[in-house]
Amino acid sequence: MAGRNQLERVRFVRMNEAKFRALALALPEAVESAHMGHPDFRVRGKIFATLGPDRTWGMVKLTPPQQQEFVTIAGETFSAISGAWGRGGATKVTLRGAREASVRRALRLAWANMAPRKLLEEEEDR
Repeated sequence: MAGRNQLERVRFVRMNEAKFRALALALPEAVESAHMGHPDFRVRGKIFATLGPDRTWGMVKLTPPQQQEFVTIAGETFSAISGAWGRGGATKVTLRGAREASVRRALRLAWANMAPRKLLEEEEDR
C-alpha cells in the first residue's frame, strides 16, 4: 500500500509559481516580462498569461467558451476574473491543487489565442 501512495504522489505534481512559469516559457517564442509589478508571459509582444502579485494564482487569456469549459470541469482551479476582463475570457488559475495537465492545456490555448496566425501555422507544420 505504501508503494501505491508513493506512486500517486509522483504522478501528481503540485502546481506553483515556478511550474506555472516553466510551462508558460516552454511555449514557442514565449518570453517573461512584467506588467503592473508582476510577471507576465508574452508571445511576440502580446500577453497570454500572468502571475498574480502574491504568486498564488495566475491568469490565462482564454475565449469565453474556453473559460466556461475550464470552469465547468475544474471550478476549484479555474474561475473568471471579476469584471469586464473576466467576461472577455480572462481566467484565474488558483495554483494550489491545480493539475499540471489542465494548466498546461489552458496555457497552450491562451498562447494560441494571442499568437500571430503565421506563428500558429509554423507550429502546425512542425
